[in-house]
Amino acid sequence: MDETVRLHTQQIEQLALCKYACPSAASRGRMRPEPECPLRTCFQRDRDRIVHCKSFRRLKQKTQVFLSPEGDHYRTRLTHTLEVAQIARTIARALRLNEDLTEAIALGHDLGHTPFGHAGERALDALCPGGFKHYLQSVRVVQRLEKQFQGLNLTWEVLNGIACHTRGRWPATREGCVVRYADRIAYMNHDIEDAVTAGVLHPSALPPRVVQVLGGTKSRRIYTLIADMVAHGPETIGFSPAIEEQYNALHSFMYATVYVDPVAKREEQKVEKVMEELFGWFCADASRLPADYQRIAEKEGVPRAVTDYISGMSDAFAIRTFERLFVPQKWQGI
Repeated sequence: MDETVRLHTQQIEQLALCKYACPSAASRGRMRPEPECPLRTCFQRDRDRIVHCKSFRRLKQKTQVFLSPEGDHYRTRLTHTLEVAQIARTIARALRLNEDLTEAIALGHDLGHTPFGHAGERALDALCPGGFKHYLQSVRVVQRLEKQFQGLNLTWEVLNGIACHTRGRWPATREGCVVRYADRIAYMNHDIEDAVTAGVLHPSALPPRVVQVLGGTKSRRIYTLIADMVAHGPETIGFSPAIEEQYNALHSFMYATVYVDPVAKREEQKVEKVMEELFGWFCADASRLPADYQRIAEKEGVPRAVTDYISGMSDAFAIRTFERLFVPQKWQGI
């Protein structure tokens, strides 16, 4: 098959994208050069590799805010990721940025997240020499751990967007900056909805000025924030000062109420114990790790291999492993 389809897509990008966008033809490429796909641009291929990888599938059983929720309508790390991708693509299209690059970054941004959400991340950060940050682990997942430890060999732009999606330096592309804001828009609003569902927050408790400016419903708040970013334009990705002020007020409110709510967080005190016990068990004897992780231990040290293994666990697998190792089992008889 010739390259007509991909080249046509790249021609469309040149015509349709704004001057601040990152067209696929301008990518800095991959660490390991590969022949181009006849059908897909490099960013489309990255998106597809992420969607089909094991780490992406495990996100469905990783905590977003509420640990291992029983209800069908609470977010998991997977549904959060999909909401980020949807919001990011809406912004990218309106600003005439590269949607495929934006989507790839959004879908990959949380692949390195631990079980038990940010409680698990804090626990591993205290246990792992040098600390643990999920956004850096996400890069390690796609570069080192996925595809039978060969990595996905993603483009530089996608790796950069994943690494810079939450803290520290800003992404090098406007598309990466869009994902960083989309992540903020998504988690703040769906966490409010989940908190209301859980009965730990009443909508009337939201700050009146925030409701007046951003809106009283999830849909209205998301629209307000997206529309403000679009009006702000593609040259500098962000909110206007007035909207930024109210977003920050909402952020402060959530951290003062929902994110520290004793009912919502009462199980998190157990997370530290689970993570400590698992970390200590595998660090005590690297032969207890799966064979591939033992090879990482030989090359990069046991704590690094154990961190990779535990951070990749789903909530359910981490709990099952803990129970198998540390909880007495019922006598089955002969």
